[in-house]
Amino acid sequence: MAIEIERKFLVKGDAWKKQAKSKLYRQGYIATKDGITTVRIRIAGEQAFITIKGKTEGIGRAEFEYEIPLEDAVIMLDKICDRPLVEKIRYKLQIDDLVWEIDEFLGENEGLVMAEVELKDEKQQVNLPEWISEEVTHDLRYYNVNLAKNPYKNWKF
Repeated sequence: MAIEIERKFLVKGDAWKKQAKSKLYRQGYIATKDGITTVRIRIAGEQAFITIKGKTEGIGRAEFEYEIPLEDAVIMLDKICDRPLVEKIRYKLQIDDLVWEIDEFLGENEGLVMAEVELKDEKQQVNLPEWISEEVTHDLRYYNVNLAKNPYKNWKF
């Protein structure tokens, strides 16, 4: 069993873009009975995955991810997943020994730019780049599954 331990942050500016590689992501979620378990279908570039995530405990949760045929993922996104889909350009940037994933959201979540960094353990120290703003790790609104249910464009500020 894999454990995903990550921290999430809002991003300011776009200086980080010059050094990052990008890929288009489309993903959707299949409703679960318990509302805690997450089943995600994702197309990242030309690859497709199904991911099952368990309940978040602290900043970690069980995660199982498997590659699936691209054609199957297209059908699942079009016919099975709840709407709206989450669409974003994901940029990856290596800083020190960490890989930062910066998501520039499109569609219903346009205007939101968020960075995630996966850690080896919850106590791991992270040197924050200058383009990092507020930490939103514990704000459930920023989980992709919740952005599908309540898109950023609907938020009241």
